[in-house]
Amino acid sequence: MSNILECRNLTKKFGPVTALDSVNLELVPGRIVGLLGPNGSGKTTMIKLAARLLQPTSGEILIDGMAPGAESKEIISYLPDRDFLPDYMNVEGLLGFYQDFYEDFDRERAVGMLENLGIDLSMGLKKMSKGTREKVQLILTMSRRARIYLLDEPIAGVDPAARDYILRTIISNYDEEAMVLISTHLISDVESILDEAIFIREGRVLLFDSCDAIRERTGKSLDTYFRETFAY
Repeated sequence: MSNILECRNLTKKFGPVTALDSVNLELVPGRIVGLLGPNGSGKTTMIKLAARLLQPTSGEILIDGMAPGAESKEIISYLPDRDFLPDYMNVEGLLGFYQDFYEDFDRERAVGMLENLGIDLSMGLKKMSKGTREKVQLILTMSRRARIYLLDEPIAGVDPAARDYILRTIISNYDEEAMVLISTHLISDVESILDEAIFIREGRVLLFDSCDAIRERTGKSLDTYFRETFAY
């Protein structure tokens, strides 16, 4: 199976600070992969490099065999770790915007998820709570028929009751031709949906393996092993 995302000695520096240090990874389609590490470990930097929002200092990152560019952006659906929705729009307007901008946007899928969460299409973004805005952002992201989903802290700001629905949404909205990369430090919440896990600290990959293999080898849950690995 061909790699959908590959890092080859990927390094990113911001002045004297090394955010990613010679990262080597090979990710294949049909997997939900957790990019797991404490704050400041390089998770967001890696996702932004894949989304072509940053350029490597050295090494390279390949998206379906291509250097990140206009062609790779067409197959990537990216959810940043911060609010990107314009206050002046309502949900209906956002759906129209995404439908016009992305050929792979599935409006029917988006409307179904919005209805399931009780989000009215006429609702203005300015009046939404932070958690509701984050739900809308995730729904828009997962309603594209993309081959790569880059989700940076997708459940950090939502209430626990909504997290299960959001995780089910992630599971049910990608296929065997796609790969989901989830950056998070909320391991216990996402462990049940992950196929593989990347442990990253201070820009270095400490571990990359299937979650089943990690649990079998350590005799511990992914969350417990993560806490022990990153204990201060």
